[in-house]
Amino acid sequence: MGGGPGYEPRAWSESRCREVIAALVGTRGSLLPVLHAVQLEFACIDPRAVPVIADALNLSRAEVHGVVTFYRDFRQEPPARHAVRICRAEACQATGAERLVAQARTHLGIALGATTADGSVSLDDVFCLGNCALGPSVTVDGRLHGRVDEDRLVALLGEAGERTDP
Repeated sequence: MGGGPGYEPRAWSESRCREVIAALVGTRGSLLPVLHAVQLEFACIDPRAVPVIADALNLSRAEVHGVVTFYRDFRQEPPARHAVRICRAEACQATGAERLVAQARTHLGIALGATTADGSVSLDDVFCLGNCALGPSVTVDGRLHGRVDEDRLVALLGEAGERTDP
């Protein structure tokens, strides 16, 4: 999600966006650090930030937009309160990851890459969590779970839906 317990993103502000950018503008290869900082500040890369970033870094809007849309860690909308990621790398596929994907999609009623209508849970896939010996693996709000079967996944999804934000 955002910046940890107690983290509260700011509402969009062009002047605050410019301050965040100004702190990093001299950094070599500053686009990625700027995008990370803007996302941390506002919880996403608001489309209004793209021309501001492009102007400050002397890039085209297309270049900035291309980077935002290429990297899956950048989002253009605020994140869900809870993030579920299912590993679909080979080791996890061999131990049932596709069944977990199907179960999660059915249980949540959303596709991979989507967020529930109430904004409570997002569902994504990831290609390797580094937990290959304990596949299939899932993260819920960044916490790693190994040897997850369909029943355990439903329990984890239920727990995520019941938790409140810190």
